[in-house]
Amino acid sequence: MTSHKTAQTMKPATAAKKLGVYLEATPAEFQEGVVSRTELNALQADPPEWLQELRRNGPHPRPVVAAKLGVSISGLARGGITEALTTEQIEALKKEAPDWLQQERVTQAEVRKEAVRIKEKKAAREDRSEGPRS
Repeated sequence: MTSHKTAQTMKPATAAKKLGVYLEATPAEFQEGVVSRTELNALQADPPEWLQELRRNGPHPRPVVAAKLGVSISGLARGGITEALTTEQIEALKKEAPDWLQQERVTQAEVRKEAVRIKEKKAAREDRSEGPRS
C-alpha cells in the first residue's frame, strides 16, 4: 500500500491572517479559492505586487493596526476603531494623538511591564526550586 500525501489547505481567511493582510482587500481569486501550505510559503517568500502593496498601504486588519499604533485590539475598540485602516489613516491618528490613543498606549505599556515582572518572578521561583538538594 502506498500512502498519498495530500496538500494541506486552508481557507482564504486563515491565509490572510497568516499573511497579515485584510481579506476583503485581497484579489477575488485569493478570496474565492483555497490556499495550500506550499502556496502560502511561496507568498511569504516572494510576495506578489498586490501583497506588497497591501502590506505597505493597507487597508490593514485590526491586529496590524493595533501593533502599528502600539495598543491592544481591545484598546482600538474602546477608541471606536472597529474597521480596517490604511497606513495613511494610521499615520494621521498617530499625528493627531487623540486622548484615547495616548491612554491606551500607557495601558499597553503597563500591561507589558507587568508581563515582564511576572515572567521574571516565575523564572526566579524556578531557579530556587532547581537549587541543590540534600
